[in-house]
Amino acid sequence: MKNKTLIFFCKLTVLLFGIFVFSYGQQKKEAVPNKGITDETLLNANNDSRSWLTHGLNYNENRFSQLTKINAKNVKDLKLSWSFDIAEMKGVEATPIIANGVMYVTGPWSKVFALNAVTGKKIWQFDPEVPPATLQNACCDAVNRGVAIYENKIFVGSLDGRLIALNAKTGKKVWEVNTVDKEKPYTITGAPRIIKGKVIIGNGGADLGVRGYLTAYDANTGKQAWRFYSVPGNPELGFENKAMEMAAKTWTGEWWKAGGGGTMWDAMAFDPNLNLMYVGTGNGSPWNQHFRSPNGGDNLFLSSIVALNPDNGEYVWHYQTTPGENWDYTATQHLILADLKIEGENRKVIMQAPKNGFFYVIDRTNGKFISGEAFSQMNWATGIDYKTGRPIQTPESRYADQPYEAVPGPFGAHNWQSMAYNINTGLVYIPAQQKPITLMSDDKYEYNKVTESMAMATGTGWNTGTVFPGGNKYPTFGKLLAWNPITQKPAWEVQHIAPWNGGVLTTAGNLVFQGTADGRFVAYNAENGTKLWETPTGTGVVAAPVTYEINGQQYVSIAAGWGGAIGSTNRYSASQITGKVYTFKIGGKSKMPEFPKRKQVLVEGVTHNVSPEGIQQGFKLYMNNCFVCHGMAAAESGGSIPNLGYSHKDVIQNLGVYLLEGASQKQGMPNFKGKLKEDEVEKIKAFIQNMADDVRKSSKK
Repeated sequence: MKNKTLIFFCKLTVLLFGIFVFSYGQQKKEAVPNKGITDETLLNANNDSRSWLTHGLNYNENRFSQLTKINAKNVKDLKLSWSFDIAEMKGVEATPIIANGVMYVTGPWSKVFALNAVTGKKIWQFDPEVPPATLQNACCDAVNRGVAIYENKIFVGSLDGRLIALNAKTGKKVWEVNTVDKEKPYTITGAPRIIKGKVIIGNGGADLGVRGYLTAYDANTGKQAWRFYSVPGNPELGFENKAMEMAAKTWTGEWWKAGGGGTMWDAMAFDPNLNLMYVGTGNGSPWNQHFRSPNGGDNLFLSSIVALNPDNGEYVWHYQTTPGENWDYTATQHLILADLKIEGENRKVIMQAPKNGFFYVIDRTNGKFISGEAFSQMNWATGIDYKTGRPIQTPESRYADQPYEAVPGPFGAHNWQSMAYNINTGLVYIPAQQKPITLMSDDKYEYNKVTESMAMATGTGWNTGTVFPGGNKYPTFGKLLAWNPITQKPAWEVQHIAPWNGGVLTTAGNLVFQGTADGRFVAYNAENGTKLWETPTGTGVVAAPVTYEINGQQYVSIAAGWGGAIGSTNRYSASQITGKVYTFKIGGKSKMPEFPKRKQVLVEGVTHNVSPEGIQQGFKLYMNNCFVCHGMAAAESGGSIPNLGYSHKDVIQNLGVYLLEGASQKQGMPNFKGKLKEDEVEKIKAFIQNMADDVRKSSKK
């Protein structure tokens, strides 16, 4: 009997040990990248939301998760599971990728982090070592929107224009290619996409004078497969293809000298059944069409949705949202593919809410306009002609000879922050906003062939042929807008305290998640917009959330970190912390980190011998050299880039060390030696102190 009992316990021990080993193996399997992501895996992402395998979740880019374990009924019990410190005080714009239990997320300066998606523990980190001077070419912070994954490789575009393939398990570099002309102010901030074994990446730089293009590289070798240019080059050098020859007929003058623009820095989508990929193109270079194409014209393919054959990059069709682009109205904003029943007919559509304020529904098979209505206040157009699909522009919006307050402004009625489409509710959720800017033609404009930084440009619109006189009569705001794409009407909206709020995630659990500029992460009822849950983040949020499932547990994650175009000079959160990744689950046990309040004091005691007239000259010098990055001195509390009016006395007193000796070049600040003289630096110092004194006096009244 004893022997039988002993044998029984031995067998039981072996069985339990086997279960433990199997369970441990399963957990380890989900925590280590050992399963290659194939074309079939990416195609199936439309049907499987347990991972987050591509920038927009799937090739439709709808950011609609089918997971329901976190839902409108239990989201109130969402608690922090883990957090990770990105340790940078700059903009964090990445959508994390989750595969095989690992989260791949990027931070400022194109750094890549691989984290255990269950615990948040760092597995590896890769730093592409972007030269700090690259920041001089970046219009909108040292940001990066994420990676792509394919066949055990992670792909990231670096700010200085490289495309880098990493081993997904170790983070070691596999290959690297330079995608841009280093002599020109190109950057990469967008996430690559994987289509049929190719890594596809665009670039930025139209604000400073480049020619836009999109390039596909072989995912295994890094060899260039094809390249598509968005605007034509110099006709005397010949055209790359018939599409460029056609586009050139819509331009006048010598547009190629300033590049033309049209950079494709963000939006892409793919329809495998039609074998078409779609890309949104950017603004003109310069913005002001008078200097780019003096006799007008549509200027193809600026501000357009373009359909390409992903096998060879050949043009198939286009739809232009803003003919004769003149306001930085890019069409690089999020593209979403959907099948909608419109007037009783099933239509394959592509949807976009670009900067110009219209919500577009386009036939994705042929590029034909279906519908388009204003989702935002606007004064540049009175509507869209449904017969032609063209906007009906107002004459004064061209700002040829007088100031014009643009609504939307160049920041757009919707910028790059991702929207989302919920198949169950039929609604598109848009991070909408309004920030008007007064525009006026710059009569002194002359394109500078020398690569200059945003801060060292003319100060009149980043070398765009436009000046910003100021004086806004329209309100500034941000909101989460639920839009019905069939009726082209709003369903509900939630007002935020400011523009520049985060991208959106929606789920089959009847939820919409969004982070806000004032440092909150919020869940709403997808049907009516009722707030169901909220947590502080300690910093403004501009990126979009993701959700995933591991071992039967659903998680929601957001990469938070204030920065980007508006975030560089404006701040709406009371606290100031480095970027973080927060991951939540029902009943999470972790505590949120401490959120120290910002401590800012107006500068005081800077000595100078500058006359009132010299201070006025200092104002002009400041606006031409400092304003774009640092904002108006002392008038604002500053964003991710410090406001000089709140600097320490010693910094402003010794301003020449920073401006003329390059003391902050490692942080990306340009050296102004040769551009500014010592007496001009003194005038800038005097202006900063004078502004701080005026603000201090006003606050005491």
